[in-house]
Amino acid sequence: MSHAQPAGSAAAPQWQLALPYVALALFLGLIGALVWLTRNHDIDTQRSTLINDVLWLEQNLRFLLDRNAAQLAQLAPELAEGTVSAATDGKLQRLLTTENGLNRIILLDATGTIHTARPPMREDHLIGETGRAVPAESVFRLASSMGRPVYGPAYEIAGGSHHFEVHVPAYAGGGLIGVMVGVYSLQDLIARELPWWFSERYRVSVIDADGRELAAKSRVAPLSNELFYTIAFDPPGHGLTLQITAYRGALRWTPILLAASIIALAAIILWSIWQLRRQLLRRHAAEQALRYETQFRKAMEDSLLTGLRARDLKGKITYVNPSFCQTVGFGADELIGQSPPMPYWDPDHLERTQAIHDLVLAGRGPREGVELQFRRKDGCRIDALIFEAPLIDAEGRHTGWMGSVLDITEQKRAREFTRQQEERLQATARLVTMGEMASTLAHELNQPLAAIASYNNGCLNRLAANEVDLVELHDIHEKIARQARRAGEIVRRVHAFVRRSEPKRELVDIAVILRDAIALMEADTRKRGMAVRLDIGERLPDIEADPLMIEQVVVNLVRNGMDAMRDNPRDRRTVTITTREQGGHYVIRVADQGEGITPDIARRLFEPFYTTKQEGMGMGLNICRSIAEAHHGRLRFETRPDGGTVFILSLPMEPA
Repeated sequence: MSHAQPAGSAAAPQWQLALPYVALALFLGLIGALVWLTRNHDIDTQRSTLINDVLWLEQNLRFLLDRNAAQLAQLAPELAEGTVSAATDGKLQRLLTTENGLNRIILLDATGTIHTARPPMREDHLIGETGRAVPAESVFRLASSMGRPVYGPAYEIAGGSHHFEVHVPAYAGGGLIGVMVGVYSLQDLIARELPWWFSERYRVSVIDADGRELAAKSRVAPLSNELFYTIAFDPPGHGLTLQITAYRGALRWTPILLAASIIALAAIILWSIWQLRRQLLRRHAAEQALRYETQFRKAMEDSLLTGLRARDLKGKITYVNPSFCQTVGFGADELIGQSPPMPYWDPDHLERTQAIHDLVLAGRGPREGVELQFRRKDGCRIDALIFEAPLIDAEGRHTGWMGSVLDITEQKRAREFTRQQEERLQATARLVTMGEMASTLAHELNQPLAAIASYNNGCLNRLAANEVDLVELHDIHEKIARQARRAGEIVRRVHAFVRRSEPKRELVDIAVILRDAIALMEADTRKRGMAVRLDIGERLPDIEADPLMIEQVVVNLVRNGMDAMRDNPRDRRTVTITTREQGGHYVIRVADQGEGITPDIARRLFEPFYTTKQEGMGMGLNICRSIAEAHHGRLRFETRPDGGTVFILSLPMEPA
């Protein structure tokens, strides 16, 4: 497994990063401009159509007014003579229709007096003076003097409608014969003259100089706020204007849908670019994190003292770190790609190494690790502790095995040296114990030896006196043999206790070890005036232990108990040893009746070379604790409620 660096390029220039956003802004701007231009073009088209329609209306109204004025001038001579033919009468009737807008036709003679009126009117009715708007006389004089049609101002009549007049001078035989007056209704002119299609599109109103609406033609529909046009209503003039306002057309879905589609598309593009930007930022951050993590892990792996070695599912090496290469003496290029047997395997242990290798690949490798012996490239042997763990990739697939390899060669040497030193120390401690008990043991040995010598002298005296009694001689030899066995047992116990031998584990009966320890100290116990009481509980199964080490612990604990009771009265000089089973452990309790242990002493009780005795080494309890821990047990103490101390040795009943 090689550490490939993540593909990463230098940071892109700022203009490259901003280019997509500039392009998007330009695109949205162009789309907005297109929509705006399209709308303006549509409005301009509608306005152009409106202007064309207004110009058409203006021309149509002007044509109507000019045509009516011409017809009035043609009909004046015949009306002035008073002989009206049927044809002329028909023309008059057609002029007075609502389509032409004329409500009345009046012929004034050259003096301004009414000559004829259709329909007839009263004498007191003054033309053009209804409501006192503008005197009709001024219009008459203007038309007579100018010799062409003149329009008068609009004026209001009863009912609220408005009229205006046209004065057309009439000539015959080269002289003025009168003036034809046509009275127009603004409402009729606007309402009747406009075609239906114009009325459907526009509202038409007539506005005077003061801004008042004099006449209008409209329908119930909303008006446009943008499409309107105003032109002068000339003729008749006098400040009148025509205001044409377009109705709001039906909703045009095509441009709306087009604009909505463009806006939606722009929004989708904007959202997509934003999401893409977020994805790119996340990816960039992930790449940066991956690059940092890779460099961090590479630096960490290179700095480890633990060798790391990865293998695929077939056992081929895919990665090694520098520490592993340094441990086995081979370079990474020499190891990566290698398949079993590996070049660093010890030829003397190939079968065991291959078996462990196959066990790991099968997923049954020991979790607590396994010790193997490797051979470096230079031929040196090394002891290695290996822990294997499965390699899982990003998709959760098992791709191989990662091994952590620890070089424990020096540790094993140090551990072996420490073990040997502890053994020597334990043997020395036992010798010291026997030295302390030497005088007592010598006294114990002197008794059977003196008895043997006495019995032997008696036998010799009897033989010299030739006084041989076979029965008595037999009894004497039995006593000699008994005393010899007693001396031999003392020597055996001392020799067994002080001999230095390799630690060995075997199934032992703790009760037997306790009895041997008490027998070994029997002479010392009598000499000190102490008593040792053994309370063996129910028969417990044998446990795996080193009998000599356990006996040494018991002897040390009992002697410490007797030392603590040296100043006690005789009735309080008893050390009690009890055995029980508790929680799967064989528990031995050694209780004395001394003064107990103070807190200051308790904190340092198990420290090496710490002692409260003038002649002590300070290693007894430390050695006892080491022996207990070597048996995966525990040694502790507690205070007795009635005075004294209890040391508790617990040993596992099942082998560790």
